[in-house]
Amino acid sequence: MAAGGLLAHACLLLGATPAPVPHVASVDPVAAEAVDVSPGTPTDRIRPGLQTPEFAPPITQSNPGAVRAPPPQAFPEAALPVPDRYRLADNLGIKVNRFDPYHQNDFKGDRPVKGTDDCFIALTGISDTVVEPRSFPIPVGVQTTDRPNSLDVFGRDNALVVSQTFLFGASLFKGVTAFKPPEVEVRALFAVNVNYAKVDERRVLSVLPSNGTDRTDAFFGVQELFLDYHLRNVSSRYDFDSIRVGIQPFSSDFRGFLFQDSQLGVRLFGNRDNNRFQYNLAFFDRLEKDTNSGLNDLRQTPRDDQIVIANVYRQDLPVPGFTSQLTVVYNRNHETALHVDANGFPVRPALLGDLRPRTYDVVYPGYSGDGHFGRINITTSIYGAFGQDRNSIFTQKPTTIEAFFAAAEASYDINYVRIRLSGLFASGDNNPYDNKETGFDAIVENPLFAGADTSYWIRQSIPFAAGGRAIAINGRNGVLDDLRSSKDEGQSNFQNPGTILAGIGADVDLTTQFRVTGNVNHLWFATTEVLEALRQQARIGHDIGWDLSVATIYRPKFTQNIVVRASLAGLVPGDGFKQLFTNEAHDSIYYSALLNITLSY
Repeated sequence: MAAGGLLAHACLLLGATPAPVPHVASVDPVAAEAVDVSPGTPTDRIRPGLQTPEFAPPITQSNPGAVRAPPPQAFPEAALPVPDRYRLADNLGIKVNRFDPYHQNDFKGDRPVKGTDDCFIALTGISDTVVEPRSFPIPVGVQTTDRPNSLDVFGRDNALVVSQTFLFGASLFKGVTAFKPPEVEVRALFAVNVNYAKVDERRVLSVLPSNGTDRTDAFFGVQELFLDYHLRNVSSRYDFDSIRVGIQPFSSDFRGFLFQDSQLGVRLFGNRDNNRFQYNLAFFDRLEKDTNSGLNDLRQTPRDDQIVIANVYRQDLPVPGFTSQLTVVYNRNHETALHVDANGFPVRPALLGDLRPRTYDVVYPGYSGDGHFGRINITTSIYGAFGQDRNSIFTQKPTTIEAFFAAAEASYDINYVRIRLSGLFASGDNNPYDNKETGFDAIVENPLFAGADTSYWIRQSIPFAAGGRAIAINGRNGVLDDLRSSKDEGQSNFQNPGTILAGIGADVDLTTQFRVTGNVNHLWFATTEVLEALRQQARIGHDIGWDLSVATIYRPKFTQNIVVRASLAGLVPGDGFKQLFTNEAHDSIYYSALLNITLSY
């Protein structure tokens, strides 16, 4: 069976209907005779408020014996109804270019699968290339070093990461989605990643010092694999309820502060009141991640870590142009088994304080908003974290969790320049030995905030050496100082120093294809008592330092099909950072350079 026949058969399984035969409307001569369509009659459409135009006198000619021309009613109507726009495109001779996603394309859902009327296929192909030279405090291996005469807590700080990811996927859906949701959709997205890393010290990339200072790794992951079923329409304007089952992406808020990931779950979603109300009710059972690529690893059994999310959005609240969101998230983590990552480092439980397993239940109520008040654009999120940790890393006793988070970013547009102000506060634990944990931590954060991955602090993960093993102060692509072993494989930790950020930035559109972005952020630890207890070091300063970054985005085709990003960021250490990371050049500026090329089909 040909490929088109296979797709048509799959579409029929989804409930697609065969393509009907085009119908040409007939003309009723009696009704046509009753309509006066001559110019200048009152049925003519004219612009309101304008005088009736004066028409030129009719042309007359003398032609004795000539046959009278037939009346206009004898000709077909100017518009002929057709079943859909796709046949019209075929009749007009519009050519298909399967390699151009912005022209008529059978592989991008522009026309139905042959043999069906409302079943479409859309293919996806993405190449994501990252080249990232960087520097950060790298601890010297306990057993050995490449430079025997320079043993210290921290050694050379240069590193390099090169990563190439290919994503390829397909979506088969039924329904004319230009004006209503799809009736059924099946989607799959697979990823292949090859990465290379090099550092200047041993026992950083692998628990075995003999593995050297560089590593090449590859992995295949399943990032999306779900069925989306349209349950019902609840209004004439296609307000609806749908359910989605399988591996699917989800973000709990507008900027990815609390949970943003692609996980195995069930999601009920829909809208009301002409899409002014939107809602989600979702359950996720977290999959294990590959250590070096961050892709879903289906070879391992899912974690004993579940997430329940309920949220509702209201557009134009409190003012037109601003959307408000209420959210409640419940995270149940009952993981008691030891888990070691692909490089040999234990990540659950984290090697921090007490090394016994931890279990916790946390509820996150929150509010988020995104939109504008007049000419001021605002996005904001506020969360609380309340629950119980059954084994404090300091006291080995059950403790209650009471932590808070708030972040906001305001911007103002002046012609082609957007000026931004950013502020963030995540509470810290100022007494690690009491019966409360007050350091805020997210589930899986990926914040689009204050420069995002072009910022040094958000992009890089800083090891917390001499206070814990295989622990980082902050996670890669995360802003919180949460002292976790891993954002992807570790557990949340509510005994942390907390985070304060204040920043200013600007986006400048030099051309329609080229944008330059700059950010200046200042970061502090909200508290330092946890750091002092783990390090056995008194009076650690709160000042992390200044995070400076500049980035460019180039889109040569005015679309997202070709995007080239380049950025350079630096961290000027403050007193607190210097006290934690004293090395051969502890006053130097740490840097992060990034080249990212994304090609999409």
